[in-house]
Amino acid sequence: IVDVRTPEEFKNGHLENAFNLNWDGSEFEAQLATLDKTKPVFVYCLSGARSRSAADKMRKEGFEEIVEMPGGMLEWRVNNLPEVKLSSTEKGMDLAQYHALITSDHLVLVDFYADWCAPCKKMEPYLTKIAAEMPDKVTLVRIDVDKNTELAKELGITALPFLKLYNADDMVWENLGFITEEDLRKQFLNYEK
Repeated sequence: IVDVRTPEEFKNGHLENAFNLNWDGSEFEAQLATLDKTKPVFVYCLSGARSRSAADKMRKEGFEEIVEMPGGMLEWRVNNLPEVKLSSTEKGMDLAQYHALITSDHLVLVDFYADWCAPCKKMEPYLTKIAAEMPDKVTLVRIDVDKNTELAKELGITALPFLKLYNADDMVWENLGFITEEDLRKQFLNYEK
């Protein structure tokens, strides 16, 4: 069982008996060379993107049988399956704190992200820009799923990036995956005052 997330993510929860082989780390190829290519390998990450890339690399390196965990740890957690936690880090914000953040007299855009998520990094500058340009219309709330694993589980966040737009405490729109700045801005047109 190979977990290709960062060591920090691994400490926050992983499958029992998993081996941490950081896809983004400088040691990935050296660690990969220590594995037996004839034995089946079960590979996963947080949502599936890094494990897909790692599995492709493993296939090119001659691994005979690779199984990718669909949905990664996000989906694993949403299904309340067991995990081992090595760190004693806080669970992050709870549902009550989340509801307090989305309670507002104007729009609240919640961005569920992770530092390692490439589409999340690409979207962050214009999310911040939109919030700065429209402070009287929209509040941006960014939630790092790696630091808020329980909340992500409770809200059913199974992949990243994930945006939720609230109006008067009601979710009025959501988007899973990358969205352009132009397409995001179109969502706010429905709520012009």
